[in-house]
Amino acid sequence: MEKKVTRRKFIKRTIGSLFSAVIAGTGGYYYARDIEPKFLQINEHTIKHAAIPPNFHNLTIVQFSDTHLGFHYDLNQLTTLIKKINSYSPDLIFFTGDLMDEPNKYEDIEQIPGILSELKASIGKFSIYGNHDHGGYGSDIYRTVMEKSGFDLLLNESRKVEKNSDTIYISGIDDAMLGKPDIQTAVANIPPESYNILLSHAPDLADTAKNFHVNLQLSGHSHGGQIQLPFFGALVTPPFGEKYYEGFYEIGEENPITVYVNRGIGTTRLPFRFLCRPELTIFTLQSES
Repeated sequence: MEKKVTRRKFIKRTIGSLFSAVIAGTGGYYYARDIEPKFLQINEHTIKHAAIPPNFHNLTIVQFSDTHLGFHYDLNQLTTLIKKINSYSPDLIFFTGDLMDEPNKYEDIEQIPGILSELKASIGKFSIYGNHDHGGYGSDIYRTVMEKSGFDLLLNESRKVEKNSDTIYISGIDDAMLGKPDIQTAVANIPPESYNILLSHAPDLADTAKNFHVNLQLSGHSHGGQIQLPFFGALVTPPFGEKYYEGFYEIGEENPITVYVNRGIGTTRLPFRFLCRPELTIFTLQSES
């Protein structure tokens, strides 16, 4: 059965078509294709919470997402990104999905682990599946690459992270579009008093995560829409990234969770970004104890 197109989606698609027609005949086309997709923005944020233990005070986390290698993003750019990430001397590094645009068609796949292995984190590196990591029979390909690269790939499971006598938990779920996410299983063994960071490629799963023991959810997937217009926002957002598509959100009334949606590094479908720069995010945890 054909899906019903809402009025808002129809308007967005119409404006998107008009926007594409405009930039095709102006300097905006050059900017959106050749300038902004390479104009990396570094966003630094502080996360304060009473459940963050004292020994994790000022801990540094770097999140990067959606590189989409092979679709207008190459290994030289990835190498530069790795150097930038390392310059922050992170304690934890999170990759929130979509490493390659089409895993089974990427010709330089054997070179990726050598590059990602250069990422240094004093405590650990964690990753999850995105929809493109599953697509094109890529599930096993992606797992092999991430494990060779020194990442702990979380699939509906959690890890206890210790620093001196204190602990926090990192949980990760499968992709919503092509996988089988299970938040309940992922957080099942986490003590209720512990601080838990959930990695979910799909931002909109936060509406489910709010019902479980999650303090902070980090996501990608949406690319911020890739193309935004003033006063209108993102023109096109993907399934499971339509409601929460960029930046911070507080979700839930009782013990609300904080959600952060990273705009990603690369592009997909269209090689454009407009008013939606690629993003690298640096978080600093602060204890309120």
